[in-house]
Amino acid sequence: MDLSDSSIQPSSTSPENEPTEQQISQANGAMDEYRQFQNGLILSSAVIAGLLFGPIWWIYSLKVASSYLLGASSGVLYLRILAKNVEQLGTGKTQVGKNQLGIFVVLIIVATQWNQLEVLPIFLGFLTYKVGIFIFVLWTAVLSPSTAR
Repeated sequence: MDLSDSSIQPSSTSPENEPTEQQISQANGAMDEYRQFQNGLILSSAVIAGLLFGPIWWIYSLKVASSYLLGASSGVLYLRILAKNVEQLGTGKTQVGKNQLGIFVVLIIVATQWNQLEVLPIFLGFLTYKVGIFIFVLWTAVLSPSTAR
């Protein structure tokens, strides 16, 4: 097959190829459902971080607790950027992975260079978003009364 093959024709924008109103409303419903899921993940991660801040401060010190809170805030920011990139994945406008990895790398570099911060609490705080995801998914899949059908 060469480039001058006339059997390949560009697709036209005929009314047959355009999505129907039902398909558009289904897509909008799916995006609304995804945004609710995304907001639930972010909110649960932020709440878990906030709930753990007090006990960490009480058990260890304000220095460790503030390092944890910085890591947890960065983890929530990471999750938010990841969710936005996943949302745009079908449009081809994003490169998943670069911005998210940069947040973690900069966070660890700042933690190792600044004497006021503790590296381990920052790292564990960053991973708090995973606990938030786990609890949110557990709640929606198993414990939520609205899922019983």
